[in-house]
Parts: sequence; C-alpha cells; structure tokens
Amino acid sequence: PRPPSLGHRLDRDTSGCLILGRHRKALQKLSKLFATSRVRKTYWAVVSGQPKRNEGRIELSLKKTGRGPGWKMKGDRSGQEAVTGYKVLGSVKSFGGIRTWLELQPYTGRTHQLRVHAAALGCPIVGDQLYGNRIHQQEHTLMLHAQAVSLPLYSGRKPIHLTALPPAHMIEALSACGFTGARALTRTLT
Repeated sequence: PRPPSLGHRLDRDTSGCLILGRHRKALQKLSKLFATSRVRKTYWAVVSGQPKRNEGRIELSLKKTGRGPGWKMKGDRSGQEAVTGYKVLGSVKSFGGIRTWLELQPYTGRTHQLRVHAAALGCPIVGDQLYGNRIHQQEHTLMLHAQAVSLPLYSGRKPIHLTALPPAHMIEALSACGFTGARALTRTLT
C-alpha cells in the first residue's frame, strides 16, 4: 500500500479528526462522500460571547475576497451556499467576558465556514486572528477542534464513528465551560 493521503482538509490551526486513505479508489470514494455531504462532522469551538439562542442554524453564503496573502472569506449573497448548525454546550463568565463552548455541525464544507459563521453569530472563535475581534483574541491558538466524524463508508453497514479528544490548549477552556471528558464525548453524534 501507498503512504496515506488526505481524504479532506482542515484549516491550518484546527485540531482533531482527519480522514486519510491509502489507495486511489478509497480516496475517490472519500472525495465523493465529502462532495455529496454524506459525511457528518462535529466540531467544538470556544467562542467569545454567547449566542442569543442556545441552538440554531446559520445560513450565510460565502465568497472569497482578495488575492494572495491577506485573502479571506466573507458573507455574500452571490457566494457559495454555506449552512452550519450550532448548539451551546456550556459557558463561563470571566473577567474577560463570556466564553462559550459551541458544538458546530457544518452541512456544507466551505473554506473557513465555521470561523466566518461563528463571527457572523457575534461569537468569534477564540484565537481566530483573521475573523475574530482582536480585543478578545489574546489567545494565539485557534480553539476549533474537529471532534467527531461519521463516515458511511460501506453500504448496508452502520457508519463508522470516529472521535478525537481536544488538544491540551483547549482542555482548560472547555473544562471552564463544563467539559467533563468522556461524558461529553457520549453526546456527540447521537
């Protein structure tokens, strides 16, 4: 077999589940599953602020602006459709304001989708130097984690469920918001 190759991508500073394939046929199948939105993905983020509603759906089309270094995505009606579900899992008030633990489920897979949608919700992801409120972004590491993936790899069988524990830089912030390790993982993809 060949060395593994990426079946999809994560933003540079996003941690968590990454799907790899070792054969061309497997990579083609993975690509098709992602392109047809059959892969369910669950992300966790620690955000600045708290959404007005505890759960909801963000529908904001995205379009790339700029070229070369300094480009970014922005909400634009003429852009590609982008839809994200969100749910508040916990929050904490601190001297720096409110921080909230969000579960994010992208129904589409656009570049920087979760980061732009969180900012559009009024709750930028902590550590997001591109879309965040610089006043509240003293953290230098993006607090966005691909926590779980449900992959319908074989027809006639149940999907394969994969999870990844959050990285060390997020554990403290998530714990302050109510994360209790394994208990929280059982809520995902149920």
